[in-house]
Parts: sequence; C-alpha cells; structure tokens
Amino acid sequence: MGRADAKPKADPRLDGEGSLQVQLDPDVKIGKAQVFAVYGKGGIGKSTTSSNLSVAFSKLGQRVVQIGCDPKHDSTFTLTKRLVPTVIDSLESVDFHPEELRLDDFVYEGTNGVMCVEAGGPPAGTGCGGYVVGQTVKLLKQHHLLEDTDVVVFDVLGDVVCGGFAAPLQHADRALIVTANDFDSIFAMNRIATAILAKAKNYKVRIGGVIANRSAETDQIDRFNEAVGLKTMAHLPNLDVIRRSRLRKATLFEMEPSPEVELAQQQYLQLAAALLDGTDPLEVKPMRDRDLFDFLGFD
Repeated sequence: MGRADAKPKADPRLDGEGSLQVQLDPDVKIGKAQVFAVYGKGGIGKSTTSSNLSVAFSKLGQRVVQIGCDPKHDSTFTLTKRLVPTVIDSLESVDFHPEELRLDDFVYEGTNGVMCVEAGGPPAGTGCGGYVVGQTVKLLKQHHLLEDTDVVVFDVLGDVVCGGFAAPLQHADRALIVTANDFDSIFAMNRIATAILAKAKNYKVRIGGVIANRSAETDQIDRFNEAVGLKTMAHLPNLDVIRRSRLRKATLFEMEPSPEVELAQQQYLQLAAALLDGTDPLEVKPMRDRDLFDFLGFD
C-alpha cells in the first residue's frame, strides 16, 4: 500500500485524450482576475493586439498583467519600450532557486500601468513551453501580484497547438483568435479552435471570438465564421499607423491623434468593454483540414 499522504497521480485525460503534455499544478490558479488568451497564426499581429487590448483594459480602469508566452519575448516591448528579461532569464540568474527572486526581477510596469511579464522559453529543442508558463504563474502567485489584478492577458506563440503552448488555456476564461482574411490565417484559426475545444472539455476556457486584423475585407472570415459558429468581435484594417506604432515602440494609445488612430483605439476599447461585460461561449464546430481546404475559395 502507498503512503496515506502521497499525492495522487494526475489524470492524463484532463489534458485531452492521448495527451503527452506537461501538466500544470492544479493547485496554482490565477484567482479572481478575468483571464484572456490570445492565439493566431505566427506573424498575424497577436502581440500588437494583446498590447493594445491591455492598454484598453487599463483605460477602462482595470489593473492588467500581460504575459508574453513566446521565446522571442517581444510581446510587451511596445508597453515597456524594450525587450525585458524573461522569467527563464531570471530563474537562470539564481540557478533556478525561485525563492531568491524579487518581483521586480521579472515584472515591469508599462504603458498606463500595465504590468508586463515575458515568460521566455526553454532553449530550442530541449524543453516544453508548458513548464515555462507554469513557472511564470507560480511565481506571480507566490509574489501576490495576481491578488491585485483584474485582467490577465496571455499572448501565446504562433499557431502552435502542442500541449506546451496550449498551457495558458488551462488558466483562461476566454480564448481569442487573431486572423486575417487569407487562407493560411483561417486554416490556423480552425486548428486553434480545435485545440481550445479540446481544453474546454475539462477546463473553464471557452472561445470568446475572432479579431480580424490587417484586413481591408473580411468576406472569407465571415464565410468561415458562419460555417463553424465563430463570431468577429473586432476588425482592424491594414492601417499604416499600426505598422508605425511598432516602429515607434509604442501602443496606438500613444500615437498622435488622427482618424486612423481614433478608429483603431475605438475598436480596442469596444472589444475590451465587451470582454469585461462577459461574452457567451460560442458553440463552434471546426472543420477537418481537408474539408476546410475544399471550403475556402478566393476566386
């Protein structure tokens, strides 16, 4: 017989049938904050979306933490104006003794008071992003930052749907998918929706909706949404001011006033307000890859 105080083994079914991913500690929970995870194809503008959405939340009076979950660690640079040290950098500096870290070793204040964290990533080919996400949340809990937080925004690596980078879904209330009006972006969106639904079987996360980005038109996004049950919550055209804001290392809320800037700011403020009010979970039925290939057409 085993020891009475031995912890039971984690049930692998909690992370999806056949899952081989790193499981997060079920006792480490974010708490009362509303948690949003932003996904989308690599290069689609998730970091721009996340940073501007974080500032929009803060403009609405929320205390916000943004967590970048990409080894590239550039999620928060428009908020902090630099590439801040990552959680993994900080842990390495103390030989992975987390008790030696202070909060200001890995948390940095950005635009309008948004608190910024870059999880970083394991060295290429040697580890799992899920471990990094887990350690980041654990540190934030240990330092009590999340107790005073209203909103947490996870900005997650590309369209990777492996277990490691699906880890933020174990904490999120709503997952948002950033897409453009093109085949590759919609193909990635379909796969991400499938990953979110797999997590939703055993966690509270649900699909919140779609953010159409860098797209003058949304006809193919609209057609796909209607077919699978998704909904567009915001539309950011391919505005040059967004490109220029990245070059300026600034959010759109720091750019000189113009009709383009005001249009983009209003989209983010309206999105933030809608998310705070609470969105009904969407009943989504993603397509199989081959069916989606046949479905999308751009003639």
